Amino acid sequence: MDNKIGIFSFFAGAGFLDLGFEKTEKFETLFVNEYHKAFMDIYKGARTNIGIEPPKYGHEVKDITDYLKPTELNGLKEMISNERKLSRTIGFIGGPPCPDFSVGGKNKGKHGENGKLSGTYIELICTTKPDFFLFENVKGLYRTSKHREFFESLKVKLKEAGYFLTENLINSLEYGAPQDRQRIILIGFHKSILKGTGLDKSKEQLLDSFKWENNKSFDAKTILTSNWPKTDPFKEDSISEPPSDINKELSVQYWFDKNDVLNHPNGNHHFTPRNGMAKFLTINEGDDLKKSYKRLHRWRYSPTAAYGNNEVHLHPYKARRISVAEALAIQSLPKDFVIPSSITLTDMFKTIGNGVPFVAARGLALNIYDFLLNKNNIIKTKVKKYATADSE
Repeated sequence: MDNKIGIFSFFAGAGFLDLGFEKTEKFETLFVNEYHKAFMDIYKGARTNIGIEPPKYGHEVKDITDYLKPTELNGLKEMISNERKLSRTIGFIGGPPCPDFSVGGKNKGKHGENGKLSGTYIELICTTKPDFFLFENVKGLYRTSKHREFFESLKVKLKEAGYFLTENLINSLEYGAPQDRQRIILIGFHKSILKGTGLDKSKEQLLDSFKWENNKSFDAKTILTSNWPKTDPFKEDSISEPPSDINKELSVQYWFDKNDVLNHPNGNHHFTPRNGMAKFLTINEGDDLKKSYKRLHRWRYSPTAAYGNNEVHLHPYKARRISVAEALAIQSLPKDFVIPSSITLTDMFKTIGNGVPFVAARGLALNIYDFLLNKNNIIKTKVKKYATADSE
């Protein structure tokens, strides 16, 4: 695996998932697809600021269904073929829009416009057959019975196309993000790259070999049942010390400090209400149980970063909504990730809420890399064993 593993990114958004893969220094993003131009502008602008080179095959603002048309499909297959001639391993990564599987969203399931995109993504994988793929979505697709049936049907198609699958319901807290965010992750490896390992013969062997727990920093159950502070009276610009018995690095304030959010280029990007300021002042620090107007607690992790559907998250000790810089910190982005100021606030917050937390993306990327490296080592060991036997 001398070459970096090539990534084709779909539903890329602002590119949090891609960045997690890239920052391992084991993967290179070769092609990027996103439907919303504003999100792609964020993707390009943020990477320019970080200093990441544009993808080899460029960025395309296009509906993913277009890639099932003959001309576009052949173009995609040709890109993959060209990279395989360079002995590259190729993977597809993406999280199709999820409101149709979310109880808090549209909940229309496979019949919703966004729900259909999950089927399209799987069809594209089955047609082009990358060496592996990652599929990310909300827990509703996994836990809600009427959506679970659709999820299982997608897996059947993938298995028929030659993929061996492993899945896990992850929480971003496990990877060190200051956010209680559960997502279902489905990962598949095509049988063609598992030949010679024995992993292509047994589902159980694959499950045993793919170590989901590796590259996690915390146990979600332990974190969620720990004695975190509940609520405190709101006092503007107040100062408080962290409790001694918490994991400080999972707190909102730890990440605000880490990313120096008040001096971040996106530090002043936040919505200013035309009215309702009086209401802001009545909500206690840490009172995040309502559907909207959730006030974060500085010494606790945030609820799921979801900034659409009238959901409003308030700063722990300032009389305002959180800023874009603060939302990026909650999504565990590096400090140098900056959204261009030309983007509207609505698009800024929407793409942040849609993204995979950076540290979770990085952990998942390392899990895939570790599996592929182990797979290669199994093959090398077998070849060496056979060579030794022949010499005798």
